[in-house]
Amino acid sequence: MKTTTHQSATTGFFDLHITGLGYLNRIRQVKPKRGEAFWACDIAALNGPADDVGYTRFDCRISGRDAEVLVKRCRQAVYQGRKVLVGFKLGDLWTDTFVYSKGDKAGQTGVSLKARLLFISWIKVNGEMVYQAPPRDEQGASNVRSAASAEPPEADNGYAAAHAGEAAGSFDSPAMH
Repeated sequence: MKTTTHQSATTGFFDLHITGLGYLNRIRQVKPKRGEAFWACDIAALNGPADDVGYTRFDCRISGRDAEVLVKRCRQAVYQGRKVLVGFKLGDLWTDTFVYSKGDKAGQTGVSLKARLLFISWIKVNGEMVYQAPPRDEQGASNVRSAASAEPPEADNGYAAAHAGEAAGSFDSPAMH
């Protein structure tokens, strides 16, 4: 594992990012009583040895604009029970406690890992690659168009060209054959 810490003289801020791969679940729009609505999802991140994989669940507020567009496009596939695996970057990890209301743990206190979903590097639906992020330069800024761009992404992954005219560009079928 490689850990890199960048300190900026102008901002005086240290970033702590979590990168990995995991399955998207519970894609939803949250409408708080106060404040603006936002999109959220759960990511069941894979960890441990390949022959005995464990999962760590992150409850994520989707903060990256491109990440929000991509997760919304995956909603239909997730609700249809397809396996949506993503490469991700999370930031601002924190914990939240809650009390279980049902099941064997009813009445017990639980802990939820929460984070902001900043970036999605790739998406596979049922094992088929449907999205690959464009290369990024050393500063982390995208050097080509964003996922929210109006231009069709045929140069990136052929998804729009293969599925032109389908409902809102959802990731409900594989782009690559």
